[in-house]
Amino acid sequence: MEFPKFLLGDNTDYPTAIFIIHTEYPRFIINLENDEVEWLEDFDKEDEKELEEESVNLIEAATAFYDREIFRYEE
Repeated sequence: MEFPKFLLGDNTDYPTAIFIIHTEYPRFIINLENDEVEWLEDFDKEDEKELEEESVNLIEAATAFYDREIFRYEE
């Protein structure tokens, strides 16, 4: 099964939180309520520098995805 790059998620146990799930490497979940990021990958020390650089781009892309989705709901 193929998944989109980003998914929106919610959960009634966290009624004010909206989650963005990044399904490609490196997989992560962002809680938009508090901007907390949970990485779903294990990284080596060598990967950390690259991850720091790339994480800014990935989080910006996730936020743009969310903005686009909300815009589409409001149309």
